[in-house]
Amino acid sequence: MATTVYNTKNITLQDGVEIELSPLKIKYLRQLMDNFDEVRNAQGDLEAIVALSKCARICMRQFRPEITQTQEMLEEYVSLQDIYDILDITAGIKINDKSEEPVQKQAVDSGSSWEELDLAKLESEVFLLGIWKDYHELEGSLSMPELMITLSTSRELNYDEKKFLAAMQGVDLDKNAGKANAWEEMKARVFSKGKAANARDIVALQGISAQKAGFGIGMGLDYQKID
Repeated sequence: MATTVYNTKNITLQDGVEIELSPLKIKYLRQLMDNFDEVRNAQGDLEAIVALSKCARICMRQFRPEITQTQEMLEEYVSLQDIYDILDITAGIKINDKSEEPVQKQAVDSGSSWEELDLAKLESEVFLLGIWKDYHELEGSLSMPELMITLSTSRELNYDEKKFLAAMQGVDLDKNAGKANAWEEMKARVFSKGKAANARDIVALQGISAQKAGFGIGMGLDYQKID
């Protein structure tokens, strides 16, 4: 079965040009995170939507930088629904315009998981693979899903090697498998965009986690949030 690391979506802008959206490279995600306080501190939905459109402008620098020179220029090319689609696919900010919940609350709740991640620590571990000449190049090359799957694979390979060497000495590392729980919990939070309480939570079965399990959210399984 074919697998994907993240979801993409094609949208057609107001000038008729179709673009394929994908998660932001960390370089742009950092910029968005710095500007997201405007959404969080907005006085009502109108201000929040204006702030979200500024965040969408940051996102579009990855896909069509020529239309992001000014905010006014961007708004000539995108509709409000385009802005919601851009933020959803590129940054995991989910807004349902049919929901009775305020736009600001929807945006803040779905974007809050970024602050729970120690990006510098995660990047430093991946950087040791020796593929990138500096952190700037790394952040321009990887999105968060790509960073997480690279880190996950690297850790699994390292563990498999240690497990093999330990087995040759008669030691079973799987008896200490509980020590890996913290890593699994963090992956669950990332892939569920902060919604999963732990690695066993059903909303953790998304993206690559769902594909490894053979099912999950977006693969024939859905869930309903009960307040």
